[in-house]
Amino acid sequence: MTSSTQILAPFTTARALKSSAFVHFDGALHASFRTADFRSAVLLVDRVAEAAEELGHHPDVSLGYGRVAFSLTSHDAGGVTERDMRLAARIDDIATAEGARLVPANPARYDMAIDCTDADAIRAFWCAALGYDEVSTETGIELVDPNGVAPKVWFQQMEIARTDRNRIHVDVYVSGDEAEERVQVIVEAGGTVLTDEHAPDWWVLADVEGNEICVCTAAS
Repeated sequence: MTSSTQILAPFTTARALKSSAFVHFDGALHASFRTADFRSAVLLVDRVAEAAEELGHHPDVSLGYGRVAFSLTSHDAGGVTERDMRLAARIDDIATAEGARLVPANPARYDMAIDCTDADAIRAFWCAALGYDEVSTETGIELVDPNGVAPKVWFQQMEIARTDRNRIHVDVYVSGDEAEERVQVIVEAGGTVLTDEHAPDWWVLADVEGNEICVCTAAS
């Protein structure tokens, strides 16, 4: 008998999900639905919320006009478990009863890699610039969005630094009130202001290895 906290691999869930709206990807089950309007989307979420309370297991929800997306994972186990499978089955039934239309989930994950010769020398810069957190993994220290939305950042070790081109460029958009403060935090973390001629619309900064970033106001 499978434990409710045992992590299930995609090949284990494939048969059960064959007729489901859910797709098993990157440690979670994902499904998206279309409804007639915003009210019907809210009603679908309300029905799912009732089922989630009954099961004692809750989804992450994205709600918009006539659209709802669900993501299910067991955070305490670090992946998909039987709890997620049971909730997915209930959501499938509820969506069908509510007349919601399946939209292919097509889940994806986007990472940003930075080529460098000394990750320790530049990690604080990127933490400050993006407002990320450091997380230790089996492959090293990565930077992740504390809100769980933006791509993670990882550092690719280079024996010889590439000098023929910029290895990465990122624009960070923040509010006008926050922009100057963000620039100062980056400088304190080891960054250098390359140009502020376009400020307060945007500043160009670089870390100690020359990787550039632009801090831009949201209105620019």
